[in-house]
Amino acid sequence: MGFFKAYDMRGTFGVDFDLDTVYRAGRALPKVVPGRRWLVGRDCRSTSASILEALVKGLGEAGVEVVDIGLCTTPMVYFFTAQDGFDGSVMITASHNPPTDNGLKVSMSTALPVGYANGLDAVERLVAADAAHFEPDRAFQPASVSPEHLARYLAWQKEQTDSGLFSGLKYAVDASCGMASLLVRELFPGARIINDKLDGSFPCHSPNPLDSSAREQVSRLVREERLDCAIIFDGDADRAMFVDENGCFVQSDYLIPIVARATMARLAPTERQGVKIIHDVRTSRGAIEAIREMGCESVMVPVGHAFAKPLLRKTGALCGGELAGHYYFREFYGCDSGILAALRILGEIAAAKKAGATFSEMMRPIAGRYANSGELNFKIADKDAAISRVLASAKQLGTELSRSTMDGTRIEFAEGWINVRKSNTEPYLRILAECDTSARLHDWKRLLTEAVGCLQPR
Repeated sequence: MGFFKAYDMRGTFGVDFDLDTVYRAGRALPKVVPGRRWLVGRDCRSTSASILEALVKGLGEAGVEVVDIGLCTTPMVYFFTAQDGFDGSVMITASHNPPTDNGLKVSMSTALPVGYANGLDAVERLVAADAAHFEPDRAFQPASVSPEHLARYLAWQKEQTDSGLFSGLKYAVDASCGMASLLVRELFPGARIINDKLDGSFPCHSPNPLDSSAREQVSRLVREERLDCAIIFDGDADRAMFVDENGCFVQSDYLIPIVARATMARLAPTERQGVKIIHDVRTSRGAIEAIREMGCESVMVPVGHAFAKPLLRKTGALCGGELAGHYYFREFYGCDSGILAALRILGEIAAAKKAGATFSEMMRPIAGRYANSGELNFKIADKDAAISRVLASAKQLGTELSRSTMDGTRIEFAEGWINVRKSNTEPYLRILAECDTSARLHDWKRLLTEAVGCLQPR
């Protein structure tokens, strides 16, 4: 799919891009994103240090002042971009991708994302045309390194949640050998912590918690040590996911109402009515109903941080989340933070335990309402033709009540709903279905899969 994606620049190093690509992107970025003060940070992948050097050289020769906060999580870059008033920033990471990959996540002033629709398209044209190779505005100057950011960030996170709330909770934290390793021992006292040694080869397991094999280790630990729950972070710690006391994965969109409830509790009672909560087009009807039952207004948004962050600000929403495990907070400058989400959710699990309920029992009123397929991924050459077949077959599912085309197509029926969309980051067609009964879901999945023409979803 190339280096330039809908939300960021990302691909296999040495295949989709190289250091010259990064250098030219650095030269081009200040021509697209205005301002002369830039922030950079990186993850622990083996290529990140050399990519940082090439990027800073490009940015520096384009005439900007660069501050380097070194090894960090992606949310740390968002946080300091906004809090310290930088004009632009770049996080060097491939997030949850394999260790052979790397990339650049770009933000502008106030940590608003720069995606393909609002700037990366222009950067791609400059890089492709070699237009970034002009005479330097000034001699290259190395970035100034700022080591105090980690302490500042830890202090802010500690202010958001009283860790004493977790005192009665037995839980584990899996940092996935990724960037959450910098934070977990400080922020999750008393937790059983695993895989918190930074290693960009990710020897413990995949840095993608949506991969079921990545959760096997921590799920087994929960069962063996009879823990109440566990958290697993992805490679750059912008996502957090949970398993319950049985070691079973808790689908991330089911937790959006839990995040909302914990965040609303920090508001004055008079501020809680009519609060808006964002969720993506793949969100369970059970989660949406739970949001509305709290007196909140649910706001559907397209998938991806490049869409969620601006819409959270535009709508004035308090917080929100996505099926992929991103959770957004107004107090976090409208950005996603896996750490903050995990702390909020843990507080709710601890409160449920004190009231005599397990994590799975706490989730049952949301997760138990409907039968959900989870996201089914199909690798198929002609996605548009497959989508046409799927939508044609959907006419057999019942009477259509409503349709949204903000990101793919979501069709609502009395008995359930479906969403079909092309991935913005991977070469897949994605389908999700939810029904009132497991038997109906089985029939819907069979019909939709046959329509795709690929019998085995990935």
